[in-house]
Amino acid sequence: MFEVTFLGTSSSAPTTTRGLAGHIILHRHYRFLLDCGEGTQRQILRSGLGFKRLDTVLLTHGHLDHILGLGGLVSTLARWENLDHIDIYGSRATLTRVYDLLFKVVFAGHRPPIDVELHAVEPGTVICADDKFSLTAFEVSHRGPGNLGYLFAEKPHRPFLAERAGELGVPFGPERARLVRGEAVALADGRVVQPDDVLGETLHGTKYVHIGDVGRTDNLINIVRGADALVMESTYLEEEAEMAADFGHMTATRAAQLARDAGVKHLILTHLSRRYSEREVRQEARAVFANTHVARDLDNYQITREGVVRVKKEEGIVRG
Repeated sequence: MFEVTFLGTSSSAPTTTRGLAGHIILHRHYRFLLDCGEGTQRQILRSGLGFKRLDTVLLTHGHLDHILGLGGLVSTLARWENLDHIDIYGSRATLTRVYDLLFKVVFAGHRPPIDVELHAVEPGTVICADDKFSLTAFEVSHRGPGNLGYLFAEKPHRPFLAERAGELGVPFGPERARLVRGEAVALADGRVVQPDDVLGETLHGTKYVHIGDVGRTDNLINIVRGADALVMESTYLEEEAEMAADFGHMTATRAAQLARDAGVKHLILTHLSRRYSEREVRQEARAVFANTHVARDLDNYQITREGVVRVKKEEGIVRG
């Protein structure tokens, strides 16, 4: 399962109800901050998630509405939080702007009190992986160089059939752990239990794709194909498709067409322009793809293979 909290859902400028781009993604013990527009740190506090263990930042691109909040956030983390380092991932073009912001403005003339590591990412880079999960960057077309999207994917697995293991007399403890790892186990009576005896059919893991600002989709179909959830910008309605193309942005219709054509299960739209109401964006997208959601600030979505659920959170209650 992936849990996504939308910290800001406006496009290039905030409104009275929508802040600039920022998201916190939770998966098991992992915590990622994806983009960090102006005002992000206050939205983190309002969300109740807090700053604890928030030491990994993923950036889609270097436009100010996606990075300007990093200055204040990193300053706060350095002064007030028990962090000894922060890792920031993005393209070389993005990190050039981030370097100037952090080391020529925020920490100009002195050494940062925490280690700030900037990691240049190329499309196809696996940023994080273990035996159950991987996080991979991919190329996105927007204005200027170095635009990225991110693919969060649970790896396929075979569930352990505890009832069947009990019937075969497999004791609790390391024997069961070995079977889960794919190793045969010899029992005390001499019988050998094979992994296939106690493992079920392979289950595909949850797939969640996050795309920031984007101007075309024809190169994204294979990446997002079959995703359980696709988070994507929708700055314009189709009536202004020409303007969207000029600025390298997406319309609600075209985002929905990508979700439909790629067999996505749920589409969550964000990065909305103040030109339109939420209802207008939702109606246009749902005319093409019914399972469309339009995110609001502080919305929290739980993404699983079974579906996408919006969870109501109480504002300001800090979670560990």
